[in-house]
Amino acid sequence: MISIYREKFNDIPGLVIVEDEKREKPLPVFTYFHGFTSAKEHNLPQAYLLAEKGYRVILPDSLYHGDREEEQLTKRELNFKFWDIVNQNLKDLKDIKSELDRQNLIKDHRFGVGGTSMGGVTTSAALTIYPWIQAAAVMMGSPKPVEFAQKLIKDVEMTGIELPLSKEELDYLYDSLGAVDLSVQMDKLQERPLFFWHGDADPVVPYEHSYDFYNQAIEYYKNPENIRFLREVGRDHKVSRFAIKEMVNWIEIVL
Repeated sequence: MISIYREKFNDIPGLVIVEDEKREKPLPVFTYFHGFTSAKEHNLPQAYLLAEKGYRVILPDSLYHGDREEEQLTKRELNFKFWDIVNQNLKDLKDIKSELDRQNLIKDHRFGVGGTSMGGVTTSAALTIYPWIQAAAVMMGSPKPVEFAQKLIKDVEMTGIELPLSKEELDYLYDSLGAVDLSVQMDKLQERPLFFWHGDADPVVPYEHSYDFYNQAIEYYKNPENIRFLREVGRDHKVSRFAIKEMVNWIEIVL
């Protein structure tokens, strides 16, 4: 029986989805981050399918989301905290891994990471700093955070809204994102299995970011089957059931 448990990892609220009889045993782990304005519960379909295949799946709530939501924040204020949330996700991932290590719940160092949209941005960035990630899945996320941040800022400027950031603050943001920009440090991939899915009609996260990255990154793999790009024609900014099943099947092979 697949069970869902509410747990906290160093004060990070999350769901653990796992076969009930294997809850206390070391298992391969897959941590999956939700998208912007979403929450951990929205990724239960992929978590359930992965748990069926023997994984312990961790679904954390990101800062200002789900159980960590702060009602006093307006939608506009939340929008400008996007990169703070990604940065906190990266810290949270380390805490989650450390807690699972402490409990001896990771089998043979098999630890994977994935995410949707903002969670996919997090996943790509995490590959630049955590060599213990053994496999990753980016669902309509961007592995080019500097370019994506520039796009988001430009979109705001085109609406006529005044940015609450000075030029110096923007420069600092771009510099900090450069440190976790996978597209300019592909050597850190270390041929780790990496899966991309993206709809080519996505109006939110540019499809070209992940597709162009894939075409460059494949040259860093001796085995090109360890990196896969799945394009869904006409799909907008919503992960399909087809995409979820393909991701789950691929993770089962590589992790």
